[in-house]
Amino acid sequence: MTDQPTTHDAPLTAGDTIDRWLSHPEGSAVIGRLLEGMDQGPDVLDRIRRLPLRTLAEMSQGRLTDAMVEEMVRAVNGGELPAEQEAAPASARFAGRTVIVTGAASGIGRATAERLLAEGGRVIAVDLSEEGLAALRPGAGETVPVTADITREEDIARIVEAAGERVDGLANIAGIMDGMTPLHETDDQLWERVFSINVTGTFALTRAVLPRMLEARRGSIVHTASEASLRGSAAGTAYTASKHAVVGLTRSGAVLYGPHGIRTNAVAPGPTATGIEGGFRSEFAQQRLAPFFAQIPPVTTAQTLASSITWLLSDDAENINGQVLASDGGWSAQ
Repeated sequence: MTDQPTTHDAPLTAGDTIDRWLSHPEGSAVIGRLLEGMDQGPDVLDRIRRLPLRTLAEMSQGRLTDAMVEEMVRAVNGGELPAEQEAAPASARFAGRTVIVTGAASGIGRATAERLLAEGGRVIAVDLSEEGLAALRPGAGETVPVTADITREEDIARIVEAAGERVDGLANIAGIMDGMTPLHETDDQLWERVFSINVTGTFALTRAVLPRMLEARRGSIVHTASEASLRGSAAGTAYTASKHAVVGLTRSGAVLYGPHGIRTNAVAPGPTATGIEGGFRSEFAQQRLAPFFAQIPPVTTAQTLASSITWLLSDDAENINGQVLASDGGWSAQ
């Protein structure tokens, strides 16, 4: 009878979680040095344990680069860069289907686009960042990149034109935060900018694709709400109000178009590693919201949210309509 391998037998890679790095004696030391260099104490570990190491680079806004991650991997593997275990082959749930994904150049949008591509979908990948769209990993499906601003009517028209006559799914993921700014500190410019992207852009693109779905008598629409659509203690006033509006769009759409074979749902992410700036710009808000933020569950990956979104888009969720799926690690249960 052979001994079972220990957690130290397999080499550490950038795809391994922080938890696994911490369970390795050399890896734990490397993570300790990383936190010290980023002026972070050990208390932050409870929030990031489930994240792959490379995800920290994606959410660090340049403080931790891919080159630095590679150096860390080599440091615990005698200078070698071991190959990562290949993911299991994807299904073909979206073969022959066209899905529009906004915010596709980064974060949850990118993860969703790549998941759809891996499962055979034709993805109309929409974002302001042409460079980010070009970096999407190819899959079994087809990528149609569209550099566009969903707040511009002419860009909405280009998105729909790129999709063609058939649109099977729409994932409205593009969005911005508000710096956790409270109402009395929110100026008109911030309010209008947040609503223009989070609500009006979502509304306009959905309105543009609905005629194609109505003609086909089928389709799946997934809006991105937020934990801030479920409570008042997760963000600033503009963002919270905008995401409550997204829930209204979701439920109204479900009632109006459900009889026509069109499902409309929303996903409400909790803390997710996306690289989007989510810090406080307001001392007033930070003091008030700090006790609530102490209860936030550990951060998850954009790929985890992509799993929730693609499930709602797929036929696996054919009986789900008008729902707000809280993909939040249990935060909404508190």
